[in-house]
Amino acid sequence: MASSGTGLARWWVLTLLLLSLVVNLVDRQVLSVLAPVIRDELHLTNTQYSYILLSFLLGMTLCQVPAGMLLDRWGVRRGLPLLMVFWSAANTLTGTARSVVQFCCFRFLLGASECGNYSAGIKAISRLFPPGERALAGGIFDGGTLIGAFVAPPMIVAISRHFGWRAGFLLPSALGLFWIIPWLIYFRPSEAPARQRPEPLKLLPLFRLRQVWGMILIRMLGGPVIHFYWYWLPEYLKRERHFSLEAIGLVAGVPFFFAGLGNVTGGWFSGYLMRRGWSADRSRKLTFLIGATVCVTSMLVPVVPGEWAPIMLISLATFGISVYSAVYIGAITDLFSEKVLARLSGVTGAGEGIVNMVFMLATGMVVDRFSYLPVFLAAGLMPLLGYLVLLLVVRRVELVA
Repeated sequence: MASSGTGLARWWVLTLLLLSLVVNLVDRQVLSVLAPVIRDELHLTNTQYSYILLSFLLGMTLCQVPAGMLLDRWGVRRGLPLLMVFWSAANTLTGTARSVVQFCCFRFLLGASECGNYSAGIKAISRLFPPGERALAGGIFDGGTLIGAFVAPPMIVAISRHFGWRAGFLLPSALGLFWIIPWLIYFRPSEAPARQRPEPLKLLPLFRLRQVWGMILIRMLGGPVIHFYWYWLPEYLKRERHFSLEAIGLVAGVPFFFAGLGNVTGGWFSGYLMRRGWSADRSRKLTFLIGATVCVTSMLVPVVPGEWAPIMLISLATFGISVYSAVYIGAITDLFSEKVLARLSGVTGAGEGIVNMVFMLATGMVVDRFSYLPVFLAAGLMPLLGYLVLLLVVRRVELVA
């Protein structure tokens, strides 16, 4: 079998990485899609629901760095399937939960095992693709999160209507176990680079670099925005726009279709500029700016009337944050070498996780006490602050470690 890093083989591997994120997002989206039903049955407040989200994000935050270390030591081929086995089991257990405490425990385990998926993809992309293709490859890979978020609502609603909401957790969990088979067959990194690869760099000295702190801050300001849409959009449509569960299943995926377009468009456009002679620095910065500016449309969501106007504004915002995310992947692979990327991605993910937890908990409290308006305002401003960090802290996108 040809090495995964040659010819078309690397694109097949990228497809499998994309599918791993599809499974990842379907597993985590089950709860948010079914939240209106679960909350009504268990009589949960917005704040209690935010505790469950907080538990998932706490698991992701605490285990980001250990997962990155595991992937750097074991490699992506063995490490990613191991993580998927654990998160499939955790998602299955969520379907048995009967109290807030049980939901919190099982979602914590899901977050702890799902957190390495993103780091694994970035590490593999850095190894398999040249710099000019990495933002596009990163955008395609990251598009798996949006495909998962797009297909999850109709699939999960259909399962729950026929078999009950607890059954909605079972099929997505089984998908992960089936994914492992083609992954082990098709992803076979070339042996020569594996023998010649130096020992991974120590992580601690990297914290002396301003670029490390810059990438942590950029992810901290961008990641929570898409998490807000993943976890709170069905609730917003149900409580504020009075959509039925069936209607949520039909329309909640639309913003994530546009988000998928944003992933590919952002990655392609950045690479296109580089092929036209632009430096990585200029191409990444311009594409970052475009994505962050488009996110501002979310500020109008709470004040527009009707049903489709807010859906289209949210779709523009998810398009923008996905452009931001795709170029982030390209930029971090421009700045840091493959031998440290998984652990470094774990560190940036831990930073994102801290803000995610604060943002999700604050969302529940703010919505219970006020409205969704402050949350949508924050979702529009945070990506622009991330762009300022790129200019002022990272400054120039070029290899530093």
